[in-house]
Amino acid sequence: MIPFRLFLLACLAVIVGYTSLTIAGHGWNLLPVFFGQMAAMGWPGQFNLDFFCFLLLSGLWVAWRGHFRPTSIALGLVAVFGGMLFLSIYLLVLLSRTRGDIRQVLLGDRA
Repeated sequence: MIPFRLFLLACLAVIVGYTSLTIAGHGWNLLPVFFGQMAAMGWPGQFNLDFFCFLLLSGLWVAWRGHFRPTSIALGLVAVFGGMLFLSIYLLVLLSRTRGDIRQVLLGDRA
């Protein structure tokens, strides 16, 4: 489980750094660019649509794992808009709480 935790930490560090530089250079104007690429119907838009589906799946899993309680629905929305920045932290917390039991991480109290 240590390699997986290191992977999550590396992703977190890279995403924070890259996002910070992007915001510094381009501001917070993500959504018009993101959805504008989709509206243009080119390869960048196809990639964004595919990625957005992964974000929706991530949010749905987070909400499902918490039995669609209000808190888990809110966390699911954060997962959709927070992407890997949120998911890396969420998984690191779950790995800590479950002592690395991946079955519990994935299924919650359904495990």
